Amino acid sequence: MADLSMSSIVSSLVYGAIGMGLFVFTIFLLEWIRPFPLEKKIVEENNTAVAIVVAAVIIALGMIYSSAIR
Repeated sequence: MADLSMSSIVSSLVYGAIGMGLFVFTIFLLEWIRPFPLEKKIVEENNTAVAIVVAAVIIALGMIYSSAIR
């Protein structure tokens, strides 16, 4: 197993916090620039296509932020 030092744990926590902050900011930005509220389309109107697009954006953001942090 790899040797876990305190600096590697702290850096992982810091990078995780930065990634989550960027992720939340991007989701709020996505909600702000859309001409319709995403929550209404997904929850009230049961629009599966919008839910799939939002899920794809979430996965893509996770992959981008993960590779950028490494």
